[in-house]
Amino acid sequence: MSASRTLPLLYLLLLPVAGAAPPSMAQSANAQTADSPDPLIVVSIDGLRWDYLDLHEAPTLSRLAEDGTHVEHLTPVFPTKTFPNHYSTVTGLHPSAHGIIANTMYDPAMDASFSLSDREAVENPDWWGGEPIWVTAEQQGRTAATYFWPGSEAPVQGTRPAEWFTYDESVPGTTRVDRALQWLDRPADTRPDLITLYFSRVDTKGHYHGPRSDSVAAALHEVDGFVRRLLDGLDARGMEDDVNLIVTSDHGMSPISRDRTIVLDDYIDPDDVRITARNPVAMMEPTPDVPVDSVVTALDRAPHLSTYRKGTLPDTLHFDGHRRIPSVVAIADDRWSIRTQAWMDENPDWTGGGTHGYDPRHESMHTLLVAHGPAFRSSTTIDQLSLIHLYELMSALLDVEPAPNDGRLEAARPLLTPAAAQTAE
Repeated sequence: MSASRTLPLLYLLLLPVAGAAPPSMAQSANAQTADSPDPLIVVSIDGLRWDYLDLHEAPTLSRLAEDGTHVEHLTPVFPTKTFPNHYSTVTGLHPSAHGIIANTMYDPAMDASFSLSDREAVENPDWWGGEPIWVTAEQQGRTAATYFWPGSEAPVQGTRPAEWFTYDESVPGTTRVDRALQWLDRPADTRPDLITLYFSRVDTKGHYHGPRSDSVAAALHEVDGFVRRLLDGLDARGMEDDVNLIVTSDHGMSPISRDRTIVLDDYIDPDDVRITARNPVAMMEPTPDVPVDSVVTALDRAPHLSTYRKGTLPDTLHFDGHRRIPSVVAIADDRWSIRTQAWMDENPDWTGGGTHGYDPRHESMHTLLVAHGPAFRSSTTIDQLSLIHLYELMSALLDVEPAPNDGRLEAARPLLTPAAAQTAE
């Protein structure tokens, strides 16, 4: 793992707890006003399905949901994948506006492909449109520090968080939490106003074993412990009532099995198309000699599959207009998979597990949000909210002017105390 700027992680860990901030953070601090907002910590637990607090044991999250503000159904954007939804959360834009339309994609203007594992692409700002919350914060005199979040490794609009890390799944959750607490230990005029944390283990286990598995239960209990460690750290510092905390996610998880698989080869020749995203949403561009309509017509014969030409997807999906959206988009029904015969042959022992990416109207794709702190209501449950509105909420909590986006602060206002809601006006 590497840290932001040129400081190695080992050196950062050896800094005095209340030591001097890096130059970039100090510069941001110089612009801060005396009435800086309460620190905001945003935690993402990837793949945290909306009902996991009922299905599995998560005592810390359950208590936060009971004592603080709880959104039972936080609805993601389409496609319900990790990178599109994490980036929509921090920009308030639908994927068709910010350009991260899938975890894997092709840009015809750039003549380049993007994937989560491609370090060069992930750090290339040309892929990342819109204005993420850490850019909004940094450009308006606030300070942001991210211990992982999709998009935070690229200098979007020439700006990164004051401190950030190259993603490394192997970094222990305790290390991530302890770094956040060390950031808070800095003097008020140099500590971050915005901190993000990200944990992937619940999602990983959901893919391998399905949402109701013991493996997911164990992963959730582990991550719940990280949240407990964070809260204990705040309590030890006397900051439990001085920090606004949001714990949320990007999407849910649905069970899949081998006997619920749509094999593309049964309807089209995979060599006739360039497949840029695969399952459970297949995005493809036919080769120049293959008519788009012939591919759509052929895939229309597949049961449990809805196939669209670009520009004809349902308006509710907000998935139109970006050059990275290919000519054909095929969406499997909930619990169904899209595979090629070659993939099936290469994975003869695959029996199922879990996945996500489906239409966000499916309840299985919903996630949740719990929030606690001086700005949030106590013992309040809200049935539904779209994560597209969280950028506006975070901007209000940080007292910065949001960039143009698709969300509305009004939609998120019920989460806030009357005093905080009035301040946010």
